[in-house]
Amino acid sequence: MDAFYASVEQRDHPELRGKPIAVGGGVRGVVAAASYEARTFGVRSAMPAVTAKRRCPDLIFVKPRFDAYRAVSHQIRAIFLDYTPHVEPLSLDEAYLDVTEDLKNIGVATTIAQEIRARIQQETGLTASAGVSYNKFLAKIASDQNKPDGLCVVTPGRGPAFVEGLPVARFHGVGPKTAAKMARLGIETGADLKARSLEWLAAHFGSSARYYHDLARGICHRQVKADRPYKSVSAEDTFLTDVSDPAALIAELDRIGRHVWTRIESKRISGRTVNLKVKYADFQIITRARSLDRAVADVEEFVAIGKALLGLLLPPVKSIRLLGLGLSNLEEGGVETAAPVALELPL
Repeated sequence: MDAFYASVEQRDHPELRGKPIAVGGGVRGVVAAASYEARTFGVRSAMPAVTAKRRCPDLIFVKPRFDAYRAVSHQIRAIFLDYTPHVEPLSLDEAYLDVTEDLKNIGVATTIAQEIRARIQQETGLTASAGVSYNKFLAKIASDQNKPDGLCVVTPGRGPAFVEGLPVARFHGVGPKTAAKMARLGIETGADLKARSLEWLAAHFGSSARYYHDLARGICHRQVKADRPYKSVSAEDTFLTDVSDPAALIAELDRIGRHVWTRIESKRISGRTVNLKVKYADFQIITRARSLDRAVADVEEFVAIGKALLGLLLPPVKSIRLLGLGLSNLEEGGVETAAPVALELPL
C-alpha cells in the first residue's frame, strides 16, 4: 500500500488531502507513516517527531488509529484471497502473494496484479503498488520501483540485468552495516557483487556468502508461506518525560505487559522467553531476557518476570525514556500443509 496509514487518514479526513501529514509524533514520539507530500521534505517513518517538524514546519501530526488500519488491511487481505490461498503478510500494508495457484484462471501474473490493484482502489479508495516477478526478492524490489500507484514487472529474462543495476543497499538482507562494509570493499551495485567469487564472499561474509552470491544473479529460493509464524510479540512505550522513579517504572512495565498479553491471547500463542527493553535518556539501549523450560503460564507470570528483569536495573543509573516487554521462543497450534507443488504461470 502507498503511504498506508497516512493515506487512510487523508481518505477519511478530506481536509488533510494534499497536505504534508505524519501519523504518530507527539512530543517524544516518532513518525509511524508520512504522506507523500511530507516525504518531499525528507520526512520518513521512524524519524523522531522533532526532526520531522524541523524538516517540514507545516507538518500536521495525526494520532494513529490502528483499529481503522487493521479494518482496511482485512479488506485488502480478503481481496488477495480471491486470487490465491498463498498470501504471506509482512505487515498491515504489505504482503507476498504466490499466484501460481490461480483461483480465477486469469492465466497471467501481471493481469492478476492489475486486477487486484484496481479492486483495492475501488473497494477502499486507496492505491497500491505491485511488483511482479519469479521470486520474492525481485518482487519485493519491484514493488517499490514505481511507487506510488505503480506496477513493475521483472521477467525471468530481465531479472539478472535488473539486479546488476541496483544498489546493494536495496537488497533484502543487506542492512545498513552490511551495505557500509560492502562499500568499503568496493561493492556498490549488484554488478559489483556479481563480480566477486563465492570464495571471496565467503572470506568476507561467512555463512551469508551463498545468499549474496545468489541475489547478485537474481536467484532467491524463499517460498511464500501463508502461515508465517510469529517470532515474537512485544510492545514498547516512549514516555513524555524521562522516568527515574522505580515505582513509576514498575507501574509502566505492568501496564505495557498486560497490553502485550492481550495480543498474545488473541493470537493463541505461547512462548518461553520474556524480553525486556530499556532505552535511557541518552538513547543507550539495553535488553535483558529470561527463558523458562516451559511456556509462560499466564499474564501474572509474564509481568512478574518482566518486573524481575527490570528490578535488576533499579534504581536506574540514568533516567529512562522507553520501556518494552515481549515474549519470544513462541509456539502456536500448527496446521498440516501439503508438500509444495511446482507450478508455472506466465508473468
